[in-house]
Amino acid sequence: MKKLFALTLLAIAITGCNTIAGMGKDVQKAGQAVQGAAGH
Repeated sequence: MKKLFALTLLAIAITGCNTIAGMGKDVQKAGQAVQGAAGH
């Protein structure tokens, strides 16, 4: 039971990191689009 709990926490941690990394890339792309529209 402890192994299942540990694996579940690990899976949640990995998923969270991937989601945050993906969100960071999306924000970066949005910033580049704004810069492009501003002519910089």
